[in-house]
Amino acid sequence: MLLRTPVRDRRLPHRAPPRHPVPAAGDAEERRRLLRHHRRPERSTVTANAPGAGERAVVLGAAGQLGREVADELRRRGVDVLAADRRRVDLTDTEASAALAVRFGAAAVYNCAAYTDVDGCESEPEAALEINGRAPARLAVALPDHCRLIHVSTDYVFDGRGRRPYREEDATAPATAYGRSKLGAEQAVADAGGLVVRTSWVFGPEGRNFVSAIAARLGRGEPLRVVSDQVGCPTYAPYLARALVDLRAAGAAGIVHYCNAPATSWHGFAVAIVGALGLHAEVEPIATADLPRPAVRPAYSVLDTARFESLTNRRVEEWNSGLADYFERLGQGKAEA
Repeated sequence: MLLRTPVRDRRLPHRAPPRHPVPAAGDAEERRRLLRHHRRPERSTVTANAPGAGERAVVLGAAGQLGREVADELRRRGVDVLAADRRRVDLTDTEASAALAVRFGAAAVYNCAAYTDVDGCESEPEAALEINGRAPARLAVALPDHCRLIHVSTDYVFDGRGRRPYREEDATAPATAYGRSKLGAEQAVADAGGLVVRTSWVFGPEGRNFVSAIAARLGRGEPLRVVSDQVGCPTYAPYLARALVDLRAAGAAGIVHYCNAPATSWHGFAVAIVGALGLHAEVEPIATADLPRPAVRPAYSVLDTARFESLTNRRVEEWNSGLADYFERLGQGKAEA
């Protein structure tokens, strides 16, 4: 049986927006005062200054595998970081989220919080839309002019019927509640002068994901049956974190695609995981039809990264090197096998 392929690195547990004051953001009246004071009638189209020593940034969803990496990457560059998980502030509480950034004096907010259980979104589409769509859209508008939102989106905004890598300007046609919810935030964030980075198949050492699930099955001696007719690009969370900060440094706005290379199938990815561990386990290829799921998986979701490479003047990394680093961080891999 194939392990669930959507990663959970940025999942924000769903619930109604909190009705109590958020500790770090002050009471409701103070939040409203701060937002009134800092809000401008019209968003400038000029991008904010690049990150560097002395700048401040807020990372939402900082307890997830991507959020942790983003906070670490920013600190390495001398940025003063407020790493906020949901206990600190709930993304769906727009006043609290925006006021947190204002109080901290942030020049950027990196939104790594999301509801990423693709099948769960099918059964809770309204919760998915609130967390993945409406909340980031509201936040992009609520932030003061000097503070930009960097928002992470997904390859699921496309229907997966393409035959070449998807470009930023290609028509979107999400086939799932998850994809529709993520698409719901994109235009609002871009219109507010923010940055939307679409990515795919994220894995990292700090969270639960396809790699950790395959490794766990191998550790238990369980057979591996993995879908071979879905093609995309794995993306290593530390590389994605670096890409987000690089794009901010480049003054990027609008929508940009970023993933690692080359394209592969889930089956091919699983075979690489086995190899990275120095094992010789068999990975049986199966068809998507053999593994029915509530949410449709895109058959092809490779993203074209030419715009990213042009903006940052560098190539995207290869996910195989990320896979090696993943196991090195965890003290596993060929050397220890």
